[in-house]
Amino acid sequence: MTPVEITYVGGPTAVVELGGIRLLTDPTFDAPGEYPIGTRKLVKTAGPALTASRIGAVDAVLLSHDQHPDNLDTSGRTYLSGAPLTLSTAAAYDRLGAPVRALPAWEHVDLSRPDGGALRVTAVPALHGPEGSEPIVGEVTGFVLSGEGLPKVYVSGDNASLDVVAEIAGREGPFDVAVLFAGAARTPLVPDAPLTLTSEAAARAAEILGARHVVPLHFEHWGHFTQDGATLTKAFAEAGLTDRLHLLEPGVSVRLP
Repeated sequence: MTPVEITYVGGPTAVVELGGIRLLTDPTFDAPGEYPIGTRKLVKTAGPALTASRIGAVDAVLLSHDQHPDNLDTSGRTYLSGAPLTLSTAAAYDRLGAPVRALPAWEHVDLSRPDGGALRVTAVPALHGPEGSEPIVGEVTGFVLSGEGLPKVYVSGDNASLDVVAEIAGREGPFDVAVLFAGAARTPLVPDAPLTLTSEAAARAAEILGARHVVPLHFEHWGHFTQDGATLTKAFAEAGLTDRLHLLEPGVSVRLP
């Protein structure tokens, strides 16, 4: 099986190379600082390990959502303008237009691989908070990557729901690799529940998905995360899943499986 290579850039941003195709998740390249969103502000505590220019061209961007600056910032929007394809939500297309292509849940796009095969990108549901929070937090999507001779990869986006994870596992699983957005994000917008997976939920998600490898993203570099790499390490150890967890340093790559 051809391996997948994942390079952690920072926050929700990673380069995913699979079957000769280069993908970028949620482009965020701005410097640390305060970023207004409505009447609130989010605080970025660290910049990316790799600049957009160092990353260079990709074949497509996987954009979980555009409405929050910790998932798409000003520099990220500039990057989108030069990307050949950005797959995201219908709401993102309505706001951004081209180059975004709306990909509804359970629909797919096949990207031509250099070897003559195809990498299938399937949009899957995501819930950015508790049930009923969609009108407040907005539309979000996740992605499944698959193809002949390739590991099956799940990219969660900002999903906080294990019920959603179970639905995806039932329709698309099991998975070789799960890229899980974690950190148990909390903001005054939804004060009583996390907006992304807790560390314990990330470990449970790995079990539900049957994932042999887990690469966490979006668990650091912003002030609204309430859990981090240490809590992920602890949760996976307590679940007996330490061997599945790949907690990358910014700028570092891993080849799986």
